[in-house]
Amino acid sequence: MHENDDEAFAEEQLVRAIENQLESGEPAATQAVYNKLTLVGYEREEIIRLMALVLAWEIRDMLAGDRGFDVERYEAALRALPELPEED
Repeated sequence: MHENDDEAFAEEQLVRAIENQLESGEPAATQAVYNKLTLVGYEREEIIRLMALVLAWEIRDMLAGDRGFDVERYEAALRALPELPEED
């Protein structure tokens, strides 16, 4: 598998995770942020991409810090969209 294949696979999995969050309503912030961004004119594809970037940021930080997934931190970063979180 090439690096681009790995990146495409990872992106696909992140998008799937966001779609699952929207479908399940968990965490609730996902739907709230989706609605907010829709109201200000973002297209669905762009919203999902932004949310996937936030999820990737939290997962990367979780792995780097050898800690569990921080739902509160993730939700706060989602609510800050369209501003993306800073790299730590």
